[in-house]
Amino acid sequence: MKILLIRHGLTAGNLEKRYIGRTDEPLCTEGIAALHDISYPQCEILVSSPMQRCIQTAEILFPQQQIHLCQSFRECDFGDFEGRNYAELNGNPAYQAWIDSGGTLPFPNGESPEQFRERCCSGFSEITAQFKDADSIAMAVHGGTIMAVVSRFAVPHRDYYAWMAENGRAWLCDRNKQNLQILEKL
Repeated sequence: MKILLIRHGLTAGNLEKRYIGRTDEPLCTEGIAALHDISYPQCEILVSSPMQRCIQTAEILFPQQQIHLCQSFRECDFGDFEGRNYAELNGNPAYQAWIDSGGTLPFPNGESPEQFRERCCSGFSEITAQFKDADSIAMAVHGGTIMAVVSRFAVPHRDYYAWMAENGRAWLCDRNKQNLQILEKL
């Protein structure tokens, strides 16, 4: 099964380098324009996070396809950091503790990295089981969702942050029973 993991298009929060997780932010004008310049291989099944930035991305890239929503593909809940950027958080003791932990501490009043990654990987397993007879699936999701899934299932294994995809870009994978083989970054 070929799987295309696509990070949603650019948002205003992305332009300002903000932590945008639970905020249901739409694509910005630049993000919409950039997606119109991208062409990905057609897919049999199209799945999206329920967040509007992902749904909009799916609609632009695959305008004739039905979208299946996966609640587990929502971005991480950044808690007290939500909607803020590094400059605004600089000097915040909770933010400094999170940075010093290498991003392993839970977000204050938000999700822990482990909870988030487990949720995304469970959703990925459910979707691939639900559509196990499909030849191809495109997934319009968040950068964190992609990193969670690929760092768990890709062989050879690489660190979570090694799998970052830019807005509107994707990883093309081949899924066998247990693993993902990364074919290329698109």
